[in-house]
Amino acid sequence: METVDVVVIGSGIGGLCCAGLLARYGLRVMVCEAHAIAGGAAHSFERQGFHFDSGPSLYSGLSYSPSANPLRQVLNALEEDCDWLTYDAWGCFVPEGYFRAAVGAQAFTELLAQWRGPQAVAEWQALQRRMEPLKAASVAIPPLALRSDWGVLRTLYPFLPDILKQARHLRQLSGPFSQLLAGVVQDPFLRNWLDLLCFMLSGLPAEGTLAAEMAFMFADWYRPGVRLDYPKGGGGALIEALVRGVTRHGGDLRLQTRVQHILLQDQRAVGVQLSTGEQIRARHAVVSNASAWDTRQLLPDQTRAVLTPQPLPPCPSFMHLHLGIDAQGLPPDLECHYLIVNSWESGVDAPQNVVAVSMPSVLDSSLAPPGKHCIHAYTPATEPYALWAGLDRHSDRYQQLKVERSQVLWAGLERIIPDLRHRCEVTLVGTPLTHERFLRRHRGSYGPAIAAGQGRFPGCQTSLPGLWHCGDSTFPGIGVPAVAVSGMVAANSLVAVCKHQGLIDQILAS
Repeated sequence: METVDVVVIGSGIGGLCCAGLLARYGLRVMVCEAHAIAGGAAHSFERQGFHFDSGPSLYSGLSYSPSANPLRQVLNALEEDCDWLTYDAWGCFVPEGYFRAAVGAQAFTELLAQWRGPQAVAEWQALQRRMEPLKAASVAIPPLALRSDWGVLRTLYPFLPDILKQARHLRQLSGPFSQLLAGVVQDPFLRNWLDLLCFMLSGLPAEGTLAAEMAFMFADWYRPGVRLDYPKGGGGALIEALVRGVTRHGGDLRLQTRVQHILLQDQRAVGVQLSTGEQIRARHAVVSNASAWDTRQLLPDQTRAVLTPQPLPPCPSFMHLHLGIDAQGLPPDLECHYLIVNSWESGVDAPQNVVAVSMPSVLDSSLAPPGKHCIHAYTPATEPYALWAGLDRHSDRYQQLKVERSQVLWAGLERIIPDLRHRCEVTLVGTPLTHERFLRRHRGSYGPAIAAGQGRFPGCQTSLPGLWHCGDSTFPGIGVPAVAVSGMVAANSLVAVCKHQGLIDQILAS
């Protein structure tokens, strides 16, 4: 039996941010990861010389500092980084046609002028004016200063003047983004586009997305000189930087180490038992980076009910295509990312309606063999798990359904590369069962679908003493910034306020 200060279950971005900061604070941390690769939903893998991201591929606010992006703040605290490549647009196929979606408010203004006319431009400019004070409010409270106890009053004190200045706008951030559109945006295309951005950010359209999430995005994407980021070496390079941040400060990461259940003593979490029977005891806490549903399964039946005070509806799952292709003769101006929307009428969250595409080898040729490209296409949290539930992965029906449900991905990619199927050298089709198996995700979900105003995320501190939580089931939003914040909050809350304040002071001085 080994004893550490904190055991972290899972090495997703939230878990690594939490573990890295705890190690930085001087605690002895052990991260237990069931997979052979660190990173959780953000891990990368290699096949025949092609390097693929399993999940996130769109990053921003990471190539410069200081930045409001909480992941950038964690990297700064850990004194780690990776090299960043930048670009300024992605390609969009929508029912109205194709356009190059460049970041920055002016580029979209020009598109609206061409496609929709002066009224749509006026509405877009009015929305920008409405969002201006909310953008400032969304970044007034630095994530690095947050914690889950009354000590937050001390750690936020240095930022109080800015917070008070934005106080009257902070209340608007807690409602749905659709409320901010009311009476401002009427143009159908503009409403659809904003629904799409909300969906890609939160897994929900505008009426379900917190205004705070969109305000943060507006602050980042619609500022002067904005660029989007991608880690050189792929998403795996970012995970490697976070892992280095854990280990260089004395923490440990154990791969292929599956937690069988959380150990309890006097109704307090005191460690974990592994599938091998080995126990790892935790002096201070166990932090689960597994989803809320999967964390419950690690506890005795009589204890599970205390963890979730409200039902957490899961987002649907995914279909994935990972392709390694011959790039001979392809246009030199391919984009790193594309979005394909088949129908506005169906709704952006309708199954098989939106396809997201990442082709990072356009930016970083090292991710594929010479003259090749790697591609990741997926339906972003719209694939119904019920279609796959109970299927045998080795059955003919499963193979048939893989072919059927992946056709929308092939069709979307063929709008970019018409002869794609003849170019494929590596073809991998992922399903909700793949998501569930390799990422150990309940129903293959990406996180909770909690609509703004209709529920709240449970936060990092659970009702079971000694058990904390981080990751997509914790903090509003299911993307990278949200899980990074959750890891920060969990770590900060487990140390004395003076230690937390010392780290803040050091980061601000650097």
